[in-house]
Amino acid sequence: MSTPLRRAVAVVPRPGPATPRAVGGVRAATRARIEQAALELFTAAGFEQVTIEEIAAAAHTSRRTFFRHVGGKADAVWGDFAGHVDRLARLLGAAGDDVPVLPAVFGAYVEVNDYADADLPLLRQRMRLILTEPALLAHSQVRYADIDRVVADYVARRCGQDPAALLPRMVATATRAAATTAFEVWLADGSASLADTLRAAFDQLAGGFPQLRARA
Repeated sequence: MSTPLRRAVAVVPRPGPATPRAVGGVRAATRARIEQAALELFTAAGFEQVTIEEIAAAAHTSRRTFFRHVGGKADAVWGDFAGHVDRLARLLGAAGDDVPVLPAVFGAYVEVNDYADADLPLLRQRMRLILTEPALLAHSQVRYADIDRVVADYVARRCGQDPAALLPRMVATATRAAATTAFEVWLADGSASLADTLRAAFDQLAGGFPQLRARA
């Protein structure tokens, strides 16, 4: 499940010449304005009912500018998801081989979903749409496949297996399912901490649902 407002997931470029950096800042601000307008309209009227022309008008820009900054309506909801996936891959790549595989995957998931408090309302808005809108649920399978690939590649490298083998694929899909469920619980509980909810989900997964074992 990123925008220029998302602290932990944003891809921060290396400092360059003053003019390119200024241009980049304008582009980021324009994209953020388009995404914010889209999220508000989708929340109020429904994803399918809102047109790109309406989003562009609400963002005080043009249809052409919309497509220059955002690929489509679904991309306006998902934000810079490619940056999110790249950050997850970098975190896993930086994990030392002395760290066990599962803790490394869990830790990377928690870190890549570490948001500033000011960003949480926007995140809730995004995730509520992603997890409830039928059109976005279908679209999410493509996005999830990118995350699964990154995790499976990491597990395969650490275990000396092919990424398509059973274990790497199981770890990838199971951790992603745990993270998605944690997001659903976090959305339903306005007082919950996202990081704590993710850790609790991963603890259950790592322990093979110890609460169920204790009561068997």
